[in-house]
Amino acid sequence: MKKRKWKEIVMYALAVLVAKVEFVGCFPLIPAFFTVAYMEEINRTLLLIFSIFGMALFIPVQEMAKYTMAILVTAVVIKLIEWANKTCRTWVGAVSMGGSVCLVAMAGELLQVRNRMVIWMGILEALLVAGMVLVASPAFHWFLEENITWKRNENSGKTTPEHGEKLQSYAKSFNGLSQIFSQMNQYKSNFEPEEMGRMQQEITGKICMSCNQCAICWQEDTSPMYELFYKLIHSLEKRGVAEEEIQRQLEDYCPYSDTIIEEAVGVFEKAKLNLSWYNRLLENRGIIAEQLDAMAGIMEDCAKEYIDVSETKGRLLSSVKYRLKERGVVVNDIHLYERQNGKLSLQMKVYSKWGNCVTIKEIAKGISLGMKRTMVPGKYVRSLVGKEEAYLTFEEDTVFHSLHGVARLTKDNAQISGDSFSVLELEGGDCVLALSDGMGSGISACKESEMVIELIEKFLETGFQKETAIRMMNSAMVIQGEEGMFSTVDMADIDLYTGKCDFYKIGAATTFIKRGEEVECISSATLPVGIFHQIEIEKSSRQLQSGDFVILVTDGVLDYLRVPSPEETLREILETIETNNPGQLAKQVLERILLFTAGKVPDDMTVLAAGIWEK
Repeated sequence: MKKRKWKEIVMYALAVLVAKVEFVGCFPLIPAFFTVAYMEEINRTLLLIFSIFGMALFIPVQEMAKYTMAILVTAVVIKLIEWANKTCRTWVGAVSMGGSVCLVAMAGELLQVRNRMVIWMGILEALLVAGMVLVASPAFHWFLEENITWKRNENSGKTTPEHGEKLQSYAKSFNGLSQIFSQMNQYKSNFEPEEMGRMQQEITGKICMSCNQCAICWQEDTSPMYELFYKLIHSLEKRGVAEEEIQRQLEDYCPYSDTIIEEAVGVFEKAKLNLSWYNRLLENRGIIAEQLDAMAGIMEDCAKEYIDVSETKGRLLSSVKYRLKERGVVVNDIHLYERQNGKLSLQMKVYSKWGNCVTIKEIAKGISLGMKRTMVPGKYVRSLVGKEEAYLTFEEDTVFHSLHGVARLTKDNAQISGDSFSVLELEGGDCVLALSDGMGSGISACKESEMVIELIEKFLETGFQKETAIRMMNSAMVIQGEEGMFSTVDMADIDLYTGKCDFYKIGAATTFIKRGEEVECISSATLPVGIFHQIEIEKSSRQLQSGDFVILVTDGVLDYLRVPSPEETLREILETIETNNPGQLAKQVLERILLFTAGKVPDDMTVLAAGIWEK
């Protein structure tokens, strides 16, 4: 703020010195400079005093009276406009001063002699003054705001390089923990020799120790009982029961063979149950390792998601503040960030100078003019700004916009569909279509697919990458999932800046891309989510163009066409549909499908369609 005060002192000095500049018998810098400085809202009383003082020192009395009257009239006009409209644009101030100079000049000359040449000179001087105000106003605003806007970053509480380094170190720690858990994950399908020995000792400890012939049977290492027990346990491991041959051999050596076999079966079942729980524990460790990896990934993304470019873009920020000042909006704190995709994000704290309500639409116009590119409000931004300070975010506008539509049919005699869908517009210009088909139909399938979609939504909104979000969702499904309850995942991620579309498919039906009369099919051959903690995600990418449609369908749409190649048939159906409405496209697809099923709905059917167009 001290630097701002020194710059204001310089402005007062200039208000005196501009009176020395003469141009063709006129002094246009006096009214032009006064208007610019007056609208920058430095101390207006001091500005007026210094301007009059400069005129008294350097210009004739007649000219002093002329320009004093002009600046007084302009000051009153600007004050009245600010009072009435709660703001005053630069062009209004320029026109006011130009008009005042012209009228005062004409009135003064008309009182003395009617000299048309002098009148035309007054008009030209007025135009010159107005033009100088329009040109100089942004430059003087930048002069006052330079090195003030971006330096506030130091104490703003936003992400700094130190915070980024901390997040990177946290990410390394989580990666290390993930590796530790992954190294523990050694799945066991068979019993090790040590475990076989423990089972043998447990059986002999319960049966043989109370037998008088125990010493005879187990004293020598070459005793046939060792081999018989080995064969017995391996037989139980392979078949779950003792082979008849082993039973006969055991009866020849031991009078308690039936009791030993019965005890061996119980011990083996208990060991098998322990092995199952052990593998389940290792599987959960693997899931935890994946989640730790995911947390490390999102920390790394947060550390490098935004690059603070406020210092290098000081002129742009100054221009933004100038444009908002014209609209009666005061900016207290402003920062400009560059995303990983190179697009800009503006964050600032603002309030209305006059206490009136200013619309976000009007603020967005001012920001777009200042940034020299179209900026749009971020998600969850309020619609009005008043006298209370508000925190706003604005993002660089996307090249494309998207519209979506959905058509659904519930299985005959079912009360609820087992299919769920979602359409998300994320920060960063991504539009995500997600479709899930729960196994079976009815309430249980609906709950399962809804859970899949809700988890994906939460992870994506939190900031996880698409593949990471799917793996995190699958981990949650594996941990809590019920036997036989699985769901497919079909996801399309459209980048509205570039038009690139990434497809992620896990057990999902074929996806279609429609471009005019041409239709492309994207198929998958993976298992649904919730079966294994390690899942295979089929990813493919396509470049979309303006007017293209992406169509996602569930299995029920294709499985009951009763044709050799359902995908080819649906492709032909899409080729014949002519519409620019995604909702109508989805509806017409289901209407054509019902012609193949004789109007019956043997399974839940959902068609989710989205189209993109250049803005």
